[in-house]
Amino acid sequence: MSNQLEKFGLRPYRKLDGTPLAGAQNRYTIAAGYATAIFQGDLVQPTGAGNIERHTGNTSDAVVGVFNGVFYNDPTTQKPTYKNYYPGGITPTQGDITAFVVDDPDAVFLMDADAAFTRADLFKNYSVTTAGGVTQTGISSVQLDVSASGTAATFAVQAIDISQDPDNSDTSVSNANVLVRINNHFYRSGTGIA
Repeated sequence: MSNQLEKFGLRPYRKLDGTPLAGAQNRYTIAAGYATAIFQGDLVQPTGAGNIERHTGNTSDAVVGVFNGVFYNDPTTQKPTYKNYYPGGITPTQGDITAFVVDDPDAVFLMDADAAFTRADLFKNYSVTTAGGVTQTGISSVQLDVSASGTAATFAVQAIDISQDPDNSDTSVSNANVLVRINNHFYRSGTGIA
């Protein structure tokens, strides 16, 4: 049976020790006017200015976590605004752009693979695709980049299991769902921001 094609970035699933993740997330800021959209399920990384920004696939930058939504005072409507995604280019009328990030280094996420993913592909480190997201839902379109793998610690994620969902666990075709952990996590790397 073929898998359902559903791109959703990284979706919080559980903790590495098997316990529930229980929706834990922390507050970060996005710089006013930051031009790049960030969708729910995108990886984010810290900046030297004390903010976060979208992590670009196929880079070796350390990841701080997975973006889970945003709050800001909309400069057009003058109203407090909560969204699944940051549309980019926002300069709020007052206050900061507050981002919510699942940043637990032991969090496990569900991801869609962009090509066939077999049991032999487990425990390797991978990059993620550079896709954007869907503005109607605010959900990321990032996938596990099966072609960009190896043993280097600089790869963004590490595959640890294949989904048990019967609609998304066929390893002979594209789009199997894979459980991953953040491999190059900022809070584990020990490297600060200059």
